[in-house]
Amino acid sequence: MTPSRIHRLSLTHFRNYRAASLTTASDMVALVGPNGAGKTNCLEAISFLSPGRGLRRATLEDVADNQGDGSWAVSAEVEGALGLATLGTGIEPPRADAAISRRCRIDRENVGSASAFGDHLRMVWLTPAMDGLFMGSASERRRFFDRLVLAIDSEHSSRVSALERSLRSRNRLLEVRNFDDHWCDAIERETAELAVAVAALRGQTAVKLAHMLRARGETSAFPSAEIALDGWMENALLSEPATAVEDRYRKLLRENRARDATAGRTLDGPHLTDLQVVYAPKQMPARDASTGEQKALLIGLVLAHATLVAETTGIVPLLLLDEVVAHLDPNRRRALFGELTKLGAQVWLTGADPAAFGELGASGELFAVESGRITRHA
Repeated sequence: MTPSRIHRLSLTHFRNYRAASLTTASDMVALVGPNGAGKTNCLEAISFLSPGRGLRRATLEDVADNQGDGSWAVSAEVEGALGLATLGTGIEPPRADAAISRRCRIDRENVGSASAFGDHLRMVWLTPAMDGLFMGSASERRRFFDRLVLAIDSEHSSRVSALERSLRSRNRLLEVRNFDDHWCDAIERETAELAVAVAALRGQTAVKLAHMLRARGETSAFPSAEIALDGWMENALLSEPATAVEDRYRKLLRENRARDATAGRTLDGPHLTDLQVVYAPKQMPARDASTGEQKALLIGLVLAHATLVAETTGIVPLLLLDEVVAHLDPNRRRALFGELTKLGAQVWLTGADPAAFGELGASGELFAVESGRITRHA
């Protein structure tokens, strides 16, 4: 398997970084510094070297340094599935007469979208914002799971976005009192095709991840989870032909036009799917577990997913772990470092206390982050 590694990272006008860079040769990279120094900003910049909106789901203009001209850039020299390459992304200074668009380059040549970065590296992350995942809304869990799927198939987010656009088109058409049945048929045909494509990959990923979680449960220091998708289409596609499921959904859409018109939205489909998670050691819903149990469960879930990505794609993903070790006791921290080493991934971690990373030893590099500057830790 090929590990995804960053050898050099450069940031320009990204959040609180006017200009910063670092070079690393280690598998464990720790960014240490006080709150607000820019540690998470650095991880977010790395996350833009993958499809999607980054680990904070920020808009393109929001990540620009407010002292600059509105442009920003992230560049990295990486070693991945296709060998050495330089990946870059960012936006030009905004213009009043043009929409803001993200530019992506590989070896200084323009590429169509960030999906092309997936040919070189894959990425998995865990942030404090995910701590409330099991208590939050279904839409949060669905986005979380779609991110897991995206690490396996870099085109998944494009399909999800296309499905959302198709559903919006249908909703707008249904707002018209005397809508055209032929137009509805055409939109619903497209919607059903996209829905099946999205649901099929979700369902396959859920089955594989559930198997991986069961296999890891006996050997990991982190608790195992039982997962399932609460969505009829994802589950139907595991045993029925895609064409049959697509026909059924298209029929549902047609029969429920009046209901959906009244509601102002489509009330059936994979855009409403939820992720169900059970805390396996106690056989209880994850939402009922303690805060500490939920945190450990999330770590175990992300580790299992990273292993699944490696086995499925042949690319060991880059891991971004934001403020994870601070919440672990020394034994769990050692166990985490051990599992990460076994995975063979490059891992970027953040924390306020350098002592939390003392056990990394020679396998790790520490960088001090303060006021938008990154320097090698003394």
